[in-house]
Amino acid sequence: MLFRKTLSDPGTFPRDTPPAKHKQAEAALPQWTINLVRRVVGLVSRVFWRLKFNGMENIPHQGGLIIASNHQSYGDPAWLALAIKRPIRFLAWSEAFSWPVIGKAIRLLGAWPLQVEGSDPAAIRRSLTWLREGGVVVIFPEGGRGTPDGSMIRMKGGAVRIALEAEVPILPVTIRGANRVWPAGQRLPHTGKVEIIYHPIIHVRQLPGEETRACARRETERLSGIIESAL
Repeated sequence: MLFRKTLSDPGTFPRDTPPAKHKQAEAALPQWTINLVRRVVGLVSRVFWRLKFNGMENIPHQGGLIIASNHQSYGDPAWLALAIKRPIRFLAWSEAFSWPVIGKAIRLLGAWPLQVEGSDPAAIRRSLTWLREGGVVVIFPEGGRGTPDGSMIRMKGGAVRIALEAEVPILPVTIRGANRVWPAGQRLPHTGKVEIIYHPIIHVRQLPGEETRACARRETERLSGIIESAL
């Protein structure tokens, strides 16, 4: 799955929420089909990339949840989702949906298009609705893949701002080794070892008198520090 760019800074969020039963879930495959694909991907990943999970006890089994992770390779969305036994939606670069085969595939597997230039009210409303209904949304706050050596680039505040608006926790995730398995510029991954670390959830809080932008910066720095601590 190709998720080159993801949510950056949504700016001012729309507060009106569309009806719960709209077209946001119609394009995705039935969950049982996604679960079947997940088993196949999991088997292949354990064989070729010795995929290892740590901290799975930190994954909530219910309730709205944002998963915020560093971003090292194109395989990250699939790998981090394997241990999440719940319906998941990803925010993905809108242009990827026009690519042959890939565009159709990521839509069927639960990706939603996101316009990365400026605010994207439609993507934000869709995410807020899904979260308030108890769903899981994956965001890569770096806005793209990190550096070739696996270190992170500066995270943007979109994940924190959505968490504040939807009043849901964030599950920080560290992906380690994916940059060596599937480095930028390489068409296909090669064998190696990938590790996914699920940290304890965090609840973002706006301090009395604190502006939303300042809160987003502060909590994003905290989130970034947690993710970076396991690299």
